[in-house]
Amino acid sequence: MRVPCSWPADRAYPGLVPTSGSAVVVGGGIGGLAAAIGLSRAGWQVTVFERLPGDLDDAGSGISLAANGVRALDALGAGDALRAAGCFQRRVSTRSPRGTWLARMDGAELERVAGTPIVGIARYELHRLLRTLLPTPVVREEVTAVEGNAVVTTSGRHEAEVIVAADGVNSRLRKRFFPAHPGPVYSGSAVIRAITTEPFTLSSSDFNLTWGRGVEFGYIGLADGRAEWHAVLTIPAGTRYPDPIAEMRRRFGSWHEPVTALLDATEPEAVLHHDVYELVTPLPSYVSGRVALLGDAAHAMQPNLGQGACQALEDAVTLAHALSSTDVDTALTRYDAERRPRSQAIARAARQTGRMGQQLTNPFGIAMRNLAFRAMPTSVMARSMLRYTRWQPPAKDGPGTQN
Repeated sequence: MRVPCSWPADRAYPGLVPTSGSAVVVGGGIGGLAAAIGLSRAGWQVTVFERLPGDLDDAGSGISLAANGVRALDALGAGDALRAAGCFQRRVSTRSPRGTWLARMDGAELERVAGTPIVGIARYELHRLLRTLLPTPVVREEVTAVEGNAVVTTSGRHEAEVIVAADGVNSRLRKRFFPAHPGPVYSGSAVIRAITTEPFTLSSSDFNLTWGRGVEFGYIGLADGRAEWHAVLTIPAGTRYPDPIAEMRRRFGSWHEPVTALLDATEPEAVLHHDVYELVTPLPSYVSGRVALLGDAAHAMQPNLGQGACQALEDAVTLAHALSSTDVDTALTRYDAERRPRSQAIARAARQTGRMGQQLTNPFGIAMRNLAFRAMPTSVMARSMLRYTRWQPPAKDGPGTQN
């Protein structure tokens, strides 16, 4: 049986008896907040610690959540709020810099099969709606150590039966519990992105992507009328531009509209620049004792499949379900067994997709790829996307499903 998309707010999962226990979540990003919501709905007393005093450094950008991410938020009671605050993306389009269509996938068929459209939303808005579902506010303190079943912060020692490490790609807890792991490595790409200052008229709010030689440019519409754009560049790690908008105009000034118009509608101070790091070496486990790694701390991946946040949300729902149905040690073993194979496989697929997409620089290879995309039936492309998004929340006494 499959769990329905939503259920009463006072119950985490149908047929499961809420448990009681204490948990600490380290990290107040999307994955950490989602884990805290899921555990709270399962009866756990949860404290979230976030070291940054304000918004996270990626909060000024947008995000597109595929069907699996939307279903995870449904399972956490946040799906309706997501739909109200977001924009449905009913078409996914890919073009060349001159504007030639490489692929236009009608989202109606994808929505019919997946059960929900892709939803675009500003990250700060998603953070806000997740925080409103927490029973207690996020504690703005840094976790400086883990001692047994307790974390140490600037305010003291905090005991917990479970510690959730959701502290991002540069996770200190991952380094603490997996010291032999080499850690994240630079993917070879950086993402530069921003939200326009004022409302921006787009032909649709759909997901639009353009591939160039070693670069890509994409954009979506947001519910408040503004637009979010991103550029992915193949550049050395640490590269920064004194005037990022001028650099974007230099690179994309001859591309099809509305690329240059989006740049003109953006203030330089709104631009974010992040090097993309990933865990190329898979972790041997997502669990160490009573510590569970989640999201980028466990499986930081390239953004080429749009699955980073979706996988973190899957982690959160799966962890909460496991901890609401059995003892802690068994639950954490189940969480690792369910989440590690799938998320690591998707991370590998995202890396491979990047090699054939934004990172491709050989002119002949680009021409062959573009020809293949133009010839590919929409049904084949839809099946390819569904391979990663068919996940369903765990059913009673069972794991989540992918098909």
